[in-house]
Amino acid sequence: MKKQIYDEKNGLSYTLHGDYYLPDLVINEEETTYGKYGIMRKQFLKEHRSVKYQYLVLTGKLTEHLNQVDKEAREKVEMLMEQMAEQWDVTEKLKTQNQMEWMQRMNNIKTNAEEVVLKENIYL
Repeated sequence: MKKQIYDEKNGLSYTLHGDYYLPDLVINEEETTYGKYGIMRKQFLKEHRSVKYQYLVLTGKLTEHLNQVDKEAREKVEMLMEQMAEQWDVTEKLKTQNQMEWMQRMNNIKTNAEEVVLKENIYL
């Protein structure tokens, strides 16, 4: 019996271990760098989109997906915060004049921006 064989039907290589051929599987997982939004997306997929979650896990694309979602969400939050701050006249001048007011407005802006991102990017 050959030590290794290749199955053209499924594209997998097999190695003989005792009496059985076992597939040569390699996990090429991307480095986990996702943050808050990636963790939230992962939890959402686990609880509400289990088929998609299982597919991503089995194909080894879960980490890549979570990294991408996290990156896009962070960028969108930053962009929305800049736009909202400009619209609501939250400037450096206000920051120097009244830090507490500036902080309250910026926290409100961040909350609103995150709400938009959560609805559009995380909970799909």
